[in-house]
Amino acid sequence: MIILTKLRGGVFALNCDLIETVTENPDTTILLSNGNLVIVQESMQEVIDKTIEYRRKIYRG
Repeated sequence: MIILTKLRGGVFALNCDLIETVTENPDTTILLSNGNLVIVQESMQEVIDKTIEYRRKIYRG
């Protein structure tokens, strides 16, 4: 799970295994595999970095 901030505030945890695409137009929009869209304050690169860090933690043991 990665911690993100909704566009209008409020922090939540997102299961990054559900992410299909991340776009910036100009807000960062995340399309999930279940068809839901999530708009967050973090940049596309921040979402990518958080996902990479999460996966590193998981696979290190």
